[in-house]
Parts: sequence; C-alpha cells; structure tokens
Amino acid sequence: MVPVISLLVVLSLSFLVTRIATVALTHTGLSREAARFQARSAFSGVGFTTSESENVVNHPVRRRVLLLLMLMGNAGIITVMSSLILTFVNVHEASSMWRQALLLLGGITALWMAANSNWIDRHLSNLITWALRKYTRLDVQDYASILQIAGDYRVIELKVEDRDWLAGRTLVGLKLSDEGVLVLGINRVGGKYIGAPKGTARIMADDVLILYGRAKCLENLDQRCCGEKGDHQHSIAVLEQEQVILQETAQDNQADTARNT
Repeated sequence: MVPVISLLVVLSLSFLVTRIATVALTHTGLSREAARFQARSAFSGVGFTTSESENVVNHPVRRRVLLLLMLMGNAGIITVMSSLILTFVNVHEASSMWRQALLLLGGITALWMAANSNWIDRHLSNLITWALRKYTRLDVQDYASILQIAGDYRVIELKVEDRDWLAGRTLVGLKLSDEGVLVLGINRVGGKYIGAPKGTARIMADDVLILYGRAKCLENLDQRCCGEKGDHQHSIAVLEQEQVILQETAQDNQADTARNT
C-alpha cells in the first residue's frame, strides 16, 4: 500500500511542478499551449527537439526554468519507476494485488481529471501567479489580461505552408483586419522576428505568424487553401465579421441605454 501512495504523491508533485513551470513560461511571453508543451517535454525528457525549443533555451529566464524541470524530471521518473516496481513485486496474494491495482488506477484517474479541470486550472494558475509575483523576481505579466483575451478571442501561432492562402501575399493584400484578425508578429526562418509588421510585409512559406482574433476565424484561416476557394472563404469571413461588429455595437448601445436609465 505504501508504494502505491508514494507513487501517487510523486505523480501529484510532478503535475504541480509542470503546472508551475507552465505558468512561469507563460509569463515570459510564451503562448500557453507552447509553454505547456515545453514544460512537459523538459520534465519528461522527450520531444524537446522542435525549432521552437531554440527560442526557449535562448531566453535566460526560460532556460533556468527548463533546466530545473530537467533535473526534477530525472529524479521524478526514477522514483515513479521504482515505486511502480515495488507496488507489485512484493505482493504475494492475488486479492492484495488487485486492490493495489484498483487504488493505483483510481488515483491516476483522479489526477487526470484534476489536470483537465478548467476550474482547478484557473484557481491554481491564479495562486501560482501570486506566488511568483511575491517570492520571485520573474517579470510576471498577465498577457491574457493585457491583450483582453476573453470569450472567443485567442492568440495563436500559425505556420504558413506552400499551398496556404496566406503564402506569397502581402498583409495589405490579404486584408485580414476585415476578418477581425490582427497580425502581431512574424517569425521568419533563421530566427528573424518582425514585430507589428506593416502592410507591405509579405507572408512567405514556413513563416510562423502570431495572430489575434476569434477562435473560429483563426481555425478557418489555418485551413484555408490558395485559389478562388480561399478568396471565397475570405469573403464569407468578412461578412461574418461585419455581423459580429453589428452585434457588439448593439450590445454596447443596450449597455449605454441601461446606464443612462
């Protein structure tokens, strides 16, 4: 029974450590999805070979966070494996083995549910942010609040492929703002970054765009192919954005009327 409990404790601590690292990396300007991937990769020691990792390790604060994760991950994985072996190697009765297996399965299921709970994620992230601000010198900025990321709006990274509708065209020609999409930056091959690009900037294959907009529109843009079909989808997206603006304007007018009455 003791090995099972120790295994669940180690898994719980691993979950907490990677969550803290995810929040810390997010506050250095990394997107939440990228921060989660990099934290889990560093802790587990697998999958940490993407080109995105080069930008992470070149950042001094991120590098320190990931180095600590790697050290803790090595110790944690060894502990998990040894606890897992001890859980069953000394069990002689079948009934006892089944009880420990069920306890282990139940504990792992509970941890999995906790890891995917939005309520726990929100409150734990707030607690970690407070602790980082109070006890560390990390530049803790709430980029979600600064960018007003709420409701259906997102900031994503989109890699441009050869056959994408975006490839080979200038920003002024794409008219993404008519769809409600803002281009915050462009990562070029070789590490060059263009912040707040002008309309004359041309989008090339293999560029990684930092985009802000509604989730549905960003997803559509990611799947949009070149040619007349892509142009038609752009026209539909523009009409949808006009409807969104009308709805938001109507809501603002209703709010103003309610305040004045």
